[in-house]
Amino acid sequence: MRWWAKAWMVAGVFVLAACSSSAGGRSAGVPSGSRPAGPSTNTPTPPSAPRSTVPSSIRPASPSGPSPSASATTPSPSAAGCAAGRAKVTVSPGDAVTQWLCVRPGTVVSLVLRPRTDDKRWTAVQSSAPVFVLASGWQLDTGGTAHASLRCAGTRGGTSDVTALAKAPDVAGAPRVAFTLHVTVVPYTTEG
Repeated sequence: MRWWAKAWMVAGVFVLAACSSSAGGRSAGVPSGSRPAGPSTNTPTPPSAPRSTVPSSIRPASPSGPSPSASATTPSPSAAGCAAGRAKVTVSPGDAVTQWLCVRPGTVVSLVLRPRTDDKRWTAVQSSAPVFVLASGWQLDTGGTAHASLRCAGTRGGTSDVTALAKAPDVAGAPRVAFTLHVTVVPYTTEG
């Protein structure tokens, strides 16, 4: 074997040894050329949990109320992260067309739908369960931004899908669902 081939082999062994020690494998003190007989005894490091990303479009309207945490974007809300009092949800072009929001009873959510970038315009907001979330105060300003108020049940808990409909003004037919907000009302626990 030529001297330069041996040099490359030795360099490769050192690189592999260095990589395995930095990746949590066997240490660099293992003699070169030896391999473990069985599976590695090192416990792999678990991958870090993905960071919960809360869209900037969902935030409390007043600084006194708790902010909607990861429950605003995941389907399984926890009672600790639910918005209470007042909250604001802003939907801009490019945002997810389905979002989740966890609220406490009596919460009033201000829904703001920014103008669309396609030929469609916002036409209405509907609630699948008005007994839990009542949509009211629909307004469409001249710039194309729509506003609605979502009033959540005062004492009861439940879920409602709030859908925002959009339609091209010059096309016949019914408006279609362009955005859905899954609202879960989580009641306060009673002691006693």
